[in-house]
Amino acid sequence: MPANDDATRRDVLPVPDRPPVGLVTYDAKDPDTHHEPIRPIRPPTSAPNVLVVLLDDVGFGASSAFGGVIATPHAERLASAGLKYNRFHTTALCSPTRAALLSGRNHHTVGMGGVTEIATSAPGYDSRRPNTCAPLAEILKLNGYSTAQFGKCHEVPVWETSPLGPFDNWPTGSGFEYFYGFIGGEAHQFHPALYEGTTPVEPDRTPEDGYHLMGDMTDKAIGWMRRQKSLMPDKPFFAYFAPGATHAPHHVPAEWIDKYAGRFDDGWDVLRDEIFARQKEIGVIPADAQLTPRPAEIPAWDDMPTELLPVLRRQMEVYAAFLEFTDHHVGRLLDALDDLGVFEDTLVYYIIGDNGASAEGTMNGTYNEMINFNGAAALETPEFLMSKLADFGGPDSYSHYSVGWAHAMDTPYQWTKQVASHFGGTRNGAIVHWPRGFTATGAVRSQFAHVIDVAPTILEAAGLAEPTFVHGVQQTPMEGVSMRYSFDDGTAADRHETQYFEMFGNRGVYHRGWTAVTRHKTPWLLMGEDVPAFDDDVWELYDTNTDWTQSEDLAQRHPDKLHELQRLFLIEAARHQVLPLDDRAAERLSAQVSGRPQLVHGNRQRLYAGMGRLSEHSVVSIKNASHAVTAEVTVAADAQGVIIAQGGSIGGWSLYVKDGRLRYCYNLFGIHRYYVGSDPALSAGRHQVRMEFDYEGPGLGKGGTVSLYVDGDEVGEGRVDATAAMIFSADDTCDVGREDGALVADDYPVPNHFTGEVHWVEIAVGEDAEDADHHLSPEEMLRIVLARQ
Repeated sequence: MPANDDATRRDVLPVPDRPPVGLVTYDAKDPDTHHEPIRPIRPPTSAPNVLVVLLDDVGFGASSAFGGVIATPHAERLASAGLKYNRFHTTALCSPTRAALLSGRNHHTVGMGGVTEIATSAPGYDSRRPNTCAPLAEILKLNGYSTAQFGKCHEVPVWETSPLGPFDNWPTGSGFEYFYGFIGGEAHQFHPALYEGTTPVEPDRTPEDGYHLMGDMTDKAIGWMRRQKSLMPDKPFFAYFAPGATHAPHHVPAEWIDKYAGRFDDGWDVLRDEIFARQKEIGVIPADAQLTPRPAEIPAWDDMPTELLPVLRRQMEVYAAFLEFTDHHVGRLLDALDDLGVFEDTLVYYIIGDNGASAEGTMNGTYNEMINFNGAAALETPEFLMSKLADFGGPDSYSHYSVGWAHAMDTPYQWTKQVASHFGGTRNGAIVHWPRGFTATGAVRSQFAHVIDVAPTILEAAGLAEPTFVHGVQQTPMEGVSMRYSFDDGTAADRHETQYFEMFGNRGVYHRGWTAVTRHKTPWLLMGEDVPAFDDDVWELYDTNTDWTQSEDLAQRHPDKLHELQRLFLIEAARHQVLPLDDRAAERLSAQVSGRPQLVHGNRQRLYAGMGRLSEHSVVSIKNASHAVTAEVTVAADAQGVIIAQGGSIGGWSLYVKDGRLRYCYNLFGIHRYYVGSDPALSAGRHQVRMEFDYEGPGLGKGGTVSLYVDGDEVGEGRVDATAAMIFSADDTCDVGREDGALVADDYPVPNHFTGEVHWVEIAVGEDAEDADHHLSPEEMLRIVLARQ
C-alpha cells in the first residue's frame, strides 16, 4: 500500500525514508527473511485533484460571471455549482501575484515586489524566491501529487531566462514535473516562443492552419491529465493553467471578434453604467453600493476624437472576443475532467485576473504596445490606427485597448492594474468548485481573501501539513489564511483581517474593513512621470464595512483612524521587505543601476549557428549606439536565408541573404521597415559579411546610416530614420541561422533557414564596433578572445 496513512511524517520534506528494521538474514530464501513492501509516498486518500486557472489582466467587471457584458459561460457554469468570492484580492501586477499564489506568502516576502525585468538587489525586489519559502508545487510533489504547469511563467529572474538556465526558478525547478508554455510577461498568441520543460519548441501549425496558443496549451493540458489518470490513477494531480490571455497582445480568431461587432458603440461610460446595474442584479455587489466616479485623468467617451471612435470600438470588440475565447478553452479543460470522471473530486480555482484590467495601452489604445514601452506613442496617429482597423486582433497586430476600456472593465471600482492602492487594481472575481468538498452551490462568499490564501487552502483540503523543513531548509510560515472555513459557512467571520498592498509606490492597507490608500503613480505613464515624494502623497480613508466600492473618502472626518492605518502599513511594510519603497521605472531596466546580475557583459558577444530563443537579456544591447554585426559564413551558389535576426514583426532587425545578395532590415515597431541591400551577389565559398550601423546620437531612439560589407568591401548603404530606444519585443527572441515566430522582415525567402553554413556571428557595440578595414582578421579575433580572459 502507498504510504498515505495519517502517521506519515509530513512536516519535514522530502518524507524521510524509513530505515529497515528486523532480522538480517543471509539467504533470501530463509523463512525468517522479511522486508516491508515498497510504499510510494501518497497524500491522504481524501486528497482531491487540484486545478488552478489564473487568467491575466482581467478586471472585476469584465466577466459575465461577475456582472460584465463579456460572455464567460464556463465561468458561470462553474459558479452555478460552486462559490463566487467577491472580495478576493491580488497584488495589482502579474509576477507578484503569481509568486504569491504559488508560495502562500506576500510578494515582497518572496522577492517579487515588481515584474522580473525591473528586479533590484533589495531583498523584497530581487525576483529570487528564498529557499525558505518552498513553492506549493514542490510541497505537493513531495507529498505524492503529480504536478504540471501550462502557459505563462513570469517568475524567472531575467538573468536566468536563456536556454542555458540555470533552471532552479523555472517551473520544472519549482515543483512542476511538466511544463508547457512561455517564460516572460506575455506571448504572441499566434507565434509564441514556447518551452516544453526547458527545451525550446515550435508550434506545430501556423495561424493560417488555425494555430492559437490558447488551443495549443489546452490540448497539452488535456493530454497530460489523460496520461496522468491512465498511468497513475492512484495519485491526485495539481495542474496550474495560466494563459497569457487576456494580457496584451490581444489576439483572437476573427470569427470570435465578429460576435461583438457594434456591441460597444456607445462607449465606456455607458458600458460602465450597464455593468454596474448587472452586478447589482446578480448580487456580486450590494444593492446600496455606489459607482465610483471616473478619474479626471481619464477622458469621457464623448470627449474622445471622433476620427478615433471606430478604432476604440474595435479594440474593445477584440478584447471581449479574447476573453470569451479564453473561457471557451477553460471549458474544454473542465469537460476533460468530466470525461475522466474526476470533475466531482477536483478542487478548482478559477481566478479571473491576476490584477485589475490593464491601462498600459495609452489613452488611444495601440496597435503595437511596444511603441508605448519605448516612449514613442506619438508615432501612432489616428490616421495610422485607422489604417490598421481591420488588422486589430490578427497575427500582424500586437494590440492593447485604451485606458477608458480598462477602467470600465474594473467597474465598480477606481483605477486599474498597477494601482495597488484601490480595488480597481487588486479586486478580482474568483470561483471555487469542489462538489465532494462542500455542499453549497451557486452562492456568493464575501469573506475577505487574498491570493496568498490559495496555497494554505489547497494544503488543508488535501489534509497536508505545512512543512517546517523542505530539503533541509527551515521554512518561513505561509502568510495566507486558508479559505476552507468559508466553503460551507457564508456567515463565518473573516479570518484574513489585515493585508498590505504596494506596487510602484501605490500603496494601501486593509484592516477589519477599513482601508487607507494612496495612489503615487499613473499606470499608463510608463516613462517620464513627475511623481511626488512619498511623504507628499495624499492618503484616502474608506470604511468598506459600509462603503463597498471605496467611494467616500473619510480622511478628513477620521484623521486618527487614518494615522492608525498609516502606521499599520509601515509595520506591515517593514515585516514583509516592502522597504525601501522604489518608484523608479526606466532606471530599473538597467542592471548596472538596479544591482541585479547581468547575463551578458561588455560590448561584444559571439554567437554560433543553431543558437536561438535568446531573450533580449541574453544578447548584448545594440540600442542607442553605433554597432556592427559580423558573420563568417560559407555559401553555395544562390545562397538564401537568415544569418541572424533579433525581435519579430513588431520590432527588431535582421541580417540575411535573398537571391544571393546580402540584405539588412530594421523593423521600427511594425510601422516602418527599412531595407538595405547589396548590389553584387555572394560568390560560392567562405565569406565574412558585416553590417555597420552609424548611430546619429546622442539621445535615445535616433536613426543612423547602415553600411554592408563583404570581405571588407562595401556593397550597400542606406538609412534608418529612427530606432527602438528600450525594447524590441517582450517575447520575440534572437536566432542564428533562421528566424522562427513572427518575422522581422516581410521579404524573407520561404523557408528562411540559411542554406549555407554560419560559422559564427559577432555583435560589437560602441568603440568595439569600430574597424578600419571593416573586416575581422584572425589576429584581431585572437586579440578579442584574449581580452575576454
